[in-house]
Amino acid sequence: MDFGLVLQTDPPASKVVELMRRAEQNGFTYGWTFDSAVLWQEPFVIYSQILANTDTLTVGPMVTNPGTRTWEVTASTFATLNDMFGNRTVCGIGRGDSAMRVAGRTPNTLARISAAMKVIRALGSGQEADLGGTVVRFPWIKEGARLPVWMAAYGPKALKMTGEEADGFILQLADLYLTEYMVKAVKDAAVAAGRDPSEVKICVAAPAYVTDDDSPEALAHAREQCRWFGGMVGNHVADLVSKYGEHSAAVPEELTDYIKAREGYDYSHHGRADNPDTAFVPDEIVDRFCLIGPVERHIEKLNALRELGVDQFAVYDMHDAREKVIDAYGTTVIPAVNG
Repeated sequence: MDFGLVLQTDPPASKVVELMRRAEQNGFTYGWTFDSAVLWQEPFVIYSQILANTDTLTVGPMVTNPGTRTWEVTASTFATLNDMFGNRTVCGIGRGDSAMRVAGRTPNTLARISAAMKVIRALGSGQEADLGGTVVRFPWIKEGARLPVWMAAYGPKALKMTGEEADGFILQLADLYLTEYMVKAVKDAAVAAGRDPSEVKICVAAPAYVTDDDSPEALAHAREQCRWFGGMVGNHVADLVSKYGEHSAAVPEELTDYIKAREGYDYSHHGRADNPDTAFVPDEIVDRFCLIGPVERHIEKLNALRELGVDQFAVYDMHDAREKVIDAYGTTVIPAVNG
């Protein structure tokens, strides 16, 4: 199993680079960041420094979207990084929840994501792409360039499209039942489209918080540090409920039930442990969606995720123990999971 580190690009950028270096030294192979131009610093500028200060780490956004940059600019940025540092980037893409809404726009449609994925992947891999009637190709790109595109999804149509079109699937929660359900939907869609389902990489991303023991006090603190994640996922779940209804065969109630007490969301606290808009998230959801507790619990859940076909676990490292979690994974968790 690969391991990734997910960070927000809060200033100073040097701290982001430092944590990514620490992650690589501890056996992590992917470095991901948020991509929301108003809320955080520009990730692609920081990627150049991460790549320059690491040896093999693959970097990318979790996730960018097709609305805040023109598609050829996104592709050119990735291709430039790959030309400078080797093929060490991956394009995670989605609807643009915070990036679009904070800027006063609506998240992107699946049709727009589909079209953007085709253009970005083609241009980033040295091929031609049609930009709405004008066919272009980067004349400077070298032979052998490649740019995998991984799609974030929850709903049935998005899961189907991921299986049909994406190189990888990003699932932002670590609940075992929902992981099994959604991975199956993606793989089934890949098979139906005539693809080899093993070609679609599966990445589960969730907060991980390592405690010294499993005392009630330690677990309570860990839950408070990770409760924000249920609120972030809840934004996407609320959109699904709005589209499909509270009780729909299209969306598992194991995903939708917990947002009944949700009362809006302030993106100024997005992805932060002190988010006041996530009090509605119950402890059960934190335990299901995240990895908390002593290292033994992490190892047990990661082994279960691997059995479900997960190729990568990406650690959301936004809490008060960032270095501790990176080091604990490097010294104990990753060696145990990977034998």
